[in-house]
Amino acid sequence: MSTQTRSSLRLVQLSAKTNAADRSIAGVYLITDQHENLLERVRRAMHGGVQTVQYRAKEKPYEACLEEGAALKRLCAAHGVLFIVNDDVRLARELDADGLHLGQQDGSVAAARELLGPDKIIGVSTHNQEEARTAEEQGADYLGFGAMYPTGSKAVTQIPGTAGLTAIRDKVRLPIVAIGGISPSNACRVIDAGADAVAVISSVLSASCPDQAVAELRLLFNRTLPFPRGTVLTVAGSDSSGGAGIQADLKTVTLLGSYGASVLTALTAQNTRGVQSIHGLPPSFVKDQLNAVLSDLPVDVIKTGMLHTPAIIDMLAEQLADQPRLVPTVVDPVMVATGGTHLLERDAVAIFIRDLLPQAYLLTPNLPETERLLNRRITTLAEMEQAARDLHALGAANVLVKGGHLTGSEAHDILFDGSTIHRFNAERIFTSATHGTGCTFASAIASFLAQGEPLVEAVRRAKQFITAAIRLARPLGKGHGPVNHYLAAKETDQ
Repeated sequence: MSTQTRSSLRLVQLSAKTNAADRSIAGVYLITDQHENLLERVRRAMHGGVQTVQYRAKEKPYEACLEEGAALKRLCAAHGVLFIVNDDVRLARELDADGLHLGQQDGSVAAARELLGPDKIIGVSTHNQEEARTAEEQGADYLGFGAMYPTGSKAVTQIPGTAGLTAIRDKVRLPIVAIGGISPSNACRVIDAGADAVAVISSVLSASCPDQAVAELRLLFNRTLPFPRGTVLTVAGSDSSGGAGIQADLKTVTLLGSYGASVLTALTAQNTRGVQSIHGLPPSFVKDQLNAVLSDLPVDVIKTGMLHTPAIIDMLAEQLADQPRLVPTVVDPVMVATGGTHLLERDAVAIFIRDLLPQAYLLTPNLPETERLLNRRITTLAEMEQAARDLHALGAANVLVKGGHLTGSEAHDILFDGSTIHRFNAERIFTSATHGTGCTFASAIASFLAQGEPLVEAVRRAKQFITAAIRLARPLGKGHGPVNHYLAAKETDQ
């Protein structure tokens, strides 16, 4: 039986038992901590796409739990998020929670259902196959299973890990919530092992941007979807020669296996020798395109390229901030074409830094763009690393500084994720066929993110793809020729 079929059966079963088709346990399952400002941190996490909140309050007075729990329930109801109470059936009943999560020593499923009613969701913590099968036989609606990894949130005595999850996946038909030490960097292995949801605490609630952390986790579940996998919306200018801009973006997204949608910001008359003229589109029409797509298609990642004017940047930043659910955005700060033409009006840089850069999930400047954003020269790898840190300090969640403009036998790119520097190196290919490299690289990263790859792996695969596209380029045109998207995609897929 395929993973997709098993998942469908489990969700149908849960819907039948709860008589609520929208109450399936899946995706990001947030467990609350006991630190300050909980409601605001949970609210921000919901903006990222949390699907279930489990309220866990240990050693708090009951009246305080009632007050805090009621506020959380209202917040969940406003965002269409399931509200589950941990352990305490009395509290769950008084709050009229959507469900209750029981530990192994917290009473029976039957007793909880008798007190709460037949339409409530009951979950049970399990640690092995025997406990999982028993919980299913007793009528649980979903299973908590773990720990996956060691965690500091509670004492862990059993760590079945991903191997244990794989072992029980086909033995039970209930949705499984994996728990214990899960973060965006390791959640893909948990999902591959068969988890329907991942339970998180500190990796979201202690993050500087809880919504970005949740959105990052949410995307990882796309790795279980059929191709075309994930939807990428590119907001960029048109290149009449087809080598860069919206055309390069859509080629890349499609060839790598995602669905591409587009919003045009400007029309250019250009070829491999340069840009002859630019016709900027009215910001109102750019906004109409954006709203048309986002109100209809399930966009997973937005990639931006040539934005051209301060008015378009300002409008885009405002629209992104107003989205009910955060869509991770790969921001390629396109400023100058390969042939030297300025594609971003000079007075737009300050607005870009103030309004759009802080909303970037990933910022992908090349060296000239990095220099312009930071107003200083960058000539060494050490300076690239510091530049990545400085751009992160301006608000971008992650920064990839591309070193293609440096000299040497290798092309170095530096990724800073807020805590760690990651280096990506590839053989430097001496060629004039570099038209559209920035657009293509950023679109490849966006595609792999939309397909459920974690950030570092998405960048690694995109680096492999763009390097192949440059190496496999064939002479075309009389200037800076385009890279070879088609052959690079074939090679990358092997």
